[in-house]
Amino acid sequence: MVLKGYPRISETFISNEIRLLEAMGFRIHIYSMRAPREHFSHESIKEIKARVTYLPESLLFGLPALLWHNLRLFARMPRRYLDCLKLMGSRFRLAPKKHTWIKHMLQAGYLVQQSILDHGVDLGHLHGHFAHTPTTVTMYAALLAGVPFSFTAHAKDIYTQDPRRFADKVERAEFVVTCTRHNEAYLAAACGTVKPIHCVYHGINLDLFSLNGRPALATPPYHVLTVARFVPKKGIDTILRALARLRDQGVPLRYTLVGDGKARDKRAIRDLIRELGLEAMVSMPGTVTHDEVIKLLHEADCFTLGCREAKDGDRDGIPNVVAEAMATGVPVAATHVSGLPELVTHGQTGLLCQPDDPDALADIIHRLLTDQPTRDHVIPAARDTVRRVFDNKKLIRDLGNIYISHNVPCPGR
Repeated sequence: MVLKGYPRISETFISNEIRLLEAMGFRIHIYSMRAPREHFSHESIKEIKARVTYLPESLLFGLPALLWHNLRLFARMPRRYLDCLKLMGSRFRLAPKKHTWIKHMLQAGYLVQQSILDHGVDLGHLHGHFAHTPTTVTMYAALLAGVPFSFTAHAKDIYTQDPRRFADKVERAEFVVTCTRHNEAYLAAACGTVKPIHCVYHGINLDLFSLNGRPALATPPYHVLTVARFVPKKGIDTILRALARLRDQGVPLRYTLVGDGKARDKRAIRDLIRELGLEAMVSMPGTVTHDEVIKLLHEADCFTLGCREAKDGDRDGIPNVVAEAMATGVPVAATHVSGLPELVTHGQTGLLCQPDDPDALADIIHRLLTDQPTRDHVIPAARDTVRRVFDNKKLIRDLGNIYISHNVPCPGR
């Protein structure tokens, strides 16, 4: 598997996938395009047996190693290497950053020469996670190694790039996996392909989530929770404006905003909190472990996200934390964007409103906090839905069977 970074705090769905595929009998080797950037990782990482090879991530510091292994590979298989150079050349016009256009080819050559030829990694199939740069490296490496490849498309990697930049990947891949029906329809329409595109939800580990005797009744001061990266598509500004409206209506609240982002995004959020006069009711603990997220869910009366389609086209699929809230018995107030309605059905398993509408979001948050008949209906229906359609053990078995159906080796089967 080729990943942008490993391990990453925000990508528990990938580590869970690897762990469960290993339990099915798949033997996995991880290629990470960069070193981890967080100072801690989730406990589930310790259960993964896969070896990890870190590819040189910088042209500035990694160029000697990249060039050396690519020259060796060219000397060993000049015809195949030239074919890969032609493929790379065909992608030049649409490449947004020319230096990364070169780097991804060099990383693929490094992967094949240093790991497969020098160290004897038994490569039967390559799979990239995310349709942009990891799959570019995956596609080049598969051509150089003479093996099939596939990839998983998620959200930002689909919607923020010209469809022509992933259409050739879809055509060359054995198959494609994606995590929402919304994505599946978009990929099929954008690429006009007959290649298999399989929708498999990420799922969550249901063993970690239970009601733990929490009452269905919410009591003031109500605790509202958000777990999200500080990026525009999450609509955190919409949430803060909605909470200010509730505050002005006399609703007693406290709000926990878990997550992190670039300095400018954090500054914009803090500035808006000050502008709205919300300092006393907002807590921002930063990035926390998955165990700490679970503890916060058990304290929350409502979980909310203000997801939107960002100016660059970026949007969410189905954030796993939404399913985690539903599994814990925390009702969800969110927006009608992308794949979210596939899990949160308005009036049945949660409440939805249109994006960028603080008044509407305030209304559904307030309803989930104070309308007991709505809570009594939504909470059990949401838990039942998550248990039926978002169980990662079942979903990863489905994914493993998709791999097997496409002749991906599974030595432990």
